[in-house]
Amino acid sequence: MKKILIIITSIIVIVLAGGYGFRLYTKSHSPEVDADFDKNGLKVHVDYCQPSKKGREIFGGLEPYGEVWRTGANEATEIEFSKDVTIAGSALKAGRYALFSIPNQDKWTIIFNNELGMWGAFNYKKENDVLRVDVPVVPRTDVLEKFTISFQEAESGADMSLEWDKTKVIVPIR
Repeated sequence: MKKILIIITSIIVIVLAGGYGFRLYTKSHSPEVDADFDKNGLKVHVDYCQPSKKGREIFGGLEPYGEVWRTGANEATEIEFSKDVTIAGSALKAGRYALFSIPNQDKWTIIFNNELGMWGAFNYKKENDVLRVDVPVVPRTDVLEKFTISFQEAESGADMSLEWDKTKVIVPIR
């Protein structure tokens, strides 16, 4: 009995150490980054991992058009709102959501989903979507090496920019 307990404990330790090592390895290629907006009573916080282009074709290549993307790397990106907001004209309650997107050449579908803590979009379930909005693509003239989420103050709120390679989308938050 003691031998079985030692074996089980050893297996658990190996699995935990392997998972921790894998997490460190992936974070070294796509580091964790935060993006924040805090003005006029609106606080928005985004946790995401920042992949790099590394000479690859990004949208329509690495990230296929028409398919759900985790909007970053590693774990699914998460976004939190301090109060009820309007996203591209549609209402969204205050809270924390997984942020997914469906890139296309002319527009992206931005998805706010109730299921948190997912790795990538492998277990994404459409039935957990709280809100979907479409936003137009704004082509960039230069190439952005790292995927970046940023905020710009706008009248009555903020514009959240999602940019990578030669693509930019702006998500209005009011």
